[in-house]
Amino acid sequence: MSIVVTGATGHLGRLVIDELLAGAGVPADRVVAVVRDADKAADIAARGVELRVADYSAPATLKGAFQEGDVVLLISGSEVGQRVAQHAAVIDAAKEAGVARLVYTGILGGPAADFALGDEHKATERALLDSGLTYTLLRNGWYTENYTAQIPVHLEHGVVGSAGEGRVGSAARGDFAAAAAAVLTGEGHENKAYELSGDHAWTLAEYAAELSRQSGRTVTYTDLPEAAFAEVLVGAGLPAPVAAIFADCDANGIAPGLLEGGSGDLSRLIGRPTTPLADTIAEALKG
Repeated sequence: MSIVVTGATGHLGRLVIDELLAGAGVPADRVVAVVRDADKAADIAARGVELRVADYSAPATLKGAFQEGDVVLLISGSEVGQRVAQHAAVIDAAKEAGVARLVYTGILGGPAADFALGDEHKATERALLDSGLTYTLLRNGWYTENYTAQIPVHLEHGVVGSAGEGRVGSAARGDFAAAAAAVLTGEGHENKAYELSGDHAWTLAEYAAELSRQSGRTVTYTDLPEAAFAEVLVGAGLPAPVAAIFADCDANGIAPGLLEGGSGDLSRLIGRPTTPLADTIAEALKG
């Protein structure tokens, strides 16, 4: 039996590989990385991890990605609008291969994620349940890095959104990777769903205040109507459909509290507190 990580060259995938090898102590010859481009995974292969080349968008390539008895981590794709078909192709290939369990990184709230970005995740969960495969659902909240990656923009122009006073139960991407490794290697996670969020939720105004405190510069949060925020994002270079989805996440996900979390599942799975917002900001400011 191997532990198979799809999307292994992405930000989360690489961290999961690290957690499996260094954190969980899984031998490298029991870990498999599914990647689209083997050249981009040369450093992973150098650690003794087997590479299997496959593409979510090319179902024929997925037939060799899994083997009977594998435990598979399906990291959700990044191509919004195409993910239902992509994820279904992975599920079908995993079922055909006879994998032991499929772990999926979905979205906080699962069926209750009633905003645009939740739709593809909800459809994937339904497909996984309908497949009859043994599963584990990791309903991931927001990565704090979604915000800290934009710090240069925030320092220059401030923070803009449509989240109002809604709270974000984010955690560092590494926290979610540690949870995935724990579920992939541990027992008792069959046919369970975990609602994963940070220990302390925060508002965008609080994020701006913390960034101000650490950077020594005045950073403010400006709350806009959803349509106006989408226009700002288009002006910043995002395609209109993508901008609309991001603005919807703020107005219909964060503002009503759907991304606040608070279950405690994440800290319980990783056996420690989740990474505080201030720590992730400090790390980002170091460059």
